[in-house]
Amino acid sequence: MEHRWLRWPSAEAGPRMAFGADYNPDQWPREVWDEDVAAMREAGVNIVSLAIFSWARIQPNAGTYDWAWLDDAMDLLHANGIAVDLATATASPPPWLTTSHPEILPVDNAGNTVWPGARQHWRPTSPIFREYALTLVRELATRYANHPALTAWHVSNELGCHNVYDFSDDAARAFRTWLKARYGTIEALNDAWATAFWSQRYSAWGQILPPRQAASYPNPTQQLDFKRFSSDALKEYLVAEREILRELTPDVPVTTNFMVMGETKGMNYADWASEVDFVSNDHYFWPGPQGLDELSFSANLTGHLAAGRPWFLMEHSTSAVNWQPINLAKRPGELGRDSLIHVAHGADAVCFFQWRQSRGGAEKYHSAMLPHAGTDSAVFRAVARLGEDLRTIQPVAGTDQAPSRAAILFDWDSWWASELDSHPTEKLRYRAEALDWYTAFLANGVPVDVVPVAADLTGYDLVIAPILHVVPGELARRLEAYVAGGGHLVTTYFSGIVDENDHVWLGGYPGALRELLGIRIEEFGPLLEGDSVALDNGTDGTLWTDRIDVVAPDVDVLAWYKTGEHAGRAAITRRTVSAGSSDGEPGAGDPAGTATYVSTRLGPEGLTSLLAELLRSAGIASPLPEEARGQVELAIRTGAGEDFWFLINRTDVPVELPGLDGEPLLGTVTPLAPRAVAILRRTR
Repeated sequence: MEHRWLRWPSAEAGPRMAFGADYNPDQWPREVWDEDVAAMREAGVNIVSLAIFSWARIQPNAGTYDWAWLDDAMDLLHANGIAVDLATATASPPPWLTTSHPEILPVDNAGNTVWPGARQHWRPTSPIFREYALTLVRELATRYANHPALTAWHVSNELGCHNVYDFSDDAARAFRTWLKARYGTIEALNDAWATAFWSQRYSAWGQILPPRQAASYPNPTQQLDFKRFSSDALKEYLVAEREILRELTPDVPVTTNFMVMGETKGMNYADWASEVDFVSNDHYFWPGPQGLDELSFSANLTGHLAAGRPWFLMEHSTSAVNWQPINLAKRPGELGRDSLIHVAHGADAVCFFQWRQSRGGAEKYHSAMLPHAGTDSAVFRAVARLGEDLRTIQPVAGTDQAPSRAAILFDWDSWWASELDSHPTEKLRYRAEALDWYTAFLANGVPVDVVPVAADLTGYDLVIAPILHVVPGELARRLEAYVAGGGHLVTTYFSGIVDENDHVWLGGYPGALRELLGIRIEEFGPLLEGDSVALDNGTDGTLWTDRIDVVAPDVDVLAWYKTGEHAGRAAITRRTVSAGSSDGEPGAGDPAGTATYVSTRLGPEGLTSLLAELLRSAGIASPLPEEARGQVELAIRTGAGEDFWFLINRTDVPVELPGLDGEPLLGTVTPLAPRAVAILRRTR
């Protein structure tokens, strides 16, 4: 889908940074609204997301609509120069609907109904829910199609946050329809699901159910397909709302807020991204040793889901959230730094949940732009400073992410499949391994792109594919061609093991990648929790080891095991692959590619030293001064004839950055203050 950005209501020329929040005026008396818009103008707010959880207010009962308050809010915001990203209000059905139609409520895998009282209590496959929700969408779009404040449509909210997996009879019927489209025949499904095991063979489609609670491990391919189906069911619902909005308001862009963060993995956003006019994301910081790295990783991945084009940070927090075990307030400088990290990775909109902190309800202790303390508060002053900074860096708006020379592949199928039950270890965490590699890039001061597995690898000198567990034949051929073309591929333990049906590639591990890597493994070697093995390069491995047999003559051993069951055997290998000419025959002088295998989890520190060697071999050097590497993150956005270097201080102390030239657009680089961001404008 073609990228379409916000339809700003004013005639102001050129791109601009959007700045604002979710706004919930229906939680407050009307006299508070005027205070809100005055404070918004003071802070520099120019956009809000409106009516996200307002279905019960808009439609008090099945036959009645109350538009007066929403008309008033839209008019008030427009009169004050604030654009509206208008939600379709379908995120949570009102009590009158769930009372009349309890059959729209989700069911968990044990057959228990998920009752109202929180939010997102609806089945993605419920025809009754869809009928009522799409009627509301049509009414909203008809009423506000020509309102001058309308700048974008916001479909539902955080689709799948609480209802991605529904095991109801509606879901069972929809799952069968999805399976028929995928496999065509019941025989093909039986083959894909390996139903000869445990007498699971089906003779009719009607016998198939979602993977509900079972006596033992449910069929693994059934589980994987149900994850795929559940993501597709939500995507189909997104498209259903989008098509109504397109029909009635063809000039207004449509988005929905993804949740690229942490362990939120139920939705395959690489598959969803083409269904919206621009990508939006919600991200919340989780304190911890890699908290800031995870923020950057998620922003980076979001930017590449958006294909490098500008995207919308729909939600993050000004300070503490309310849903973590311990909810820490942000320290001075962190509100601005965290926001600008997203901008560094392509966001042209910085918004928060929410504008005014609630007095009641489940999120009353969640921070907001306007806190309980009011405008005379450190949080509001930090918000206003950020608003000024976003106006200062207006030249960045509309620019794309500059491509890096290295990439980390991210694959939802491998995430889902590698963490299924009945595996060698239940401790494996796909995203944690990917994040460890990202931390190692930050420590080496080298920018890296986090890209979906289907991305074009042309232009990348080094590609990391952590735990690439699911490797269909076509993907294996792509990676072989990448290495044959001179690229440097790195993959890890539990990679190449299964095909798209979760069937093991036979002949020894790492299966589909075995010949490319030039190694063979007969059995997995998971480690017990707390156990570790030493490598001769000074690093320690945890979680996993492999008993590697080197089977190709062009394989070098980069590190050996010193301790453990595999002491004296290879731990990290690298095969040099002769590059081919365009006709597939070896070409004299063509650069050689390499395929490297890492058989244990080295963690961020161990990977940092290994990656330094891999970067040298690929001819990739850090653009940062040596003393700043690991302390400063560099991200680059690029426009017509100029680049914007974002320099982000990851530490609590000043950092010197000698020798960097360019026009300072924001902040100073000598020194770069603690928890600060500086931006250099550099002409190409």
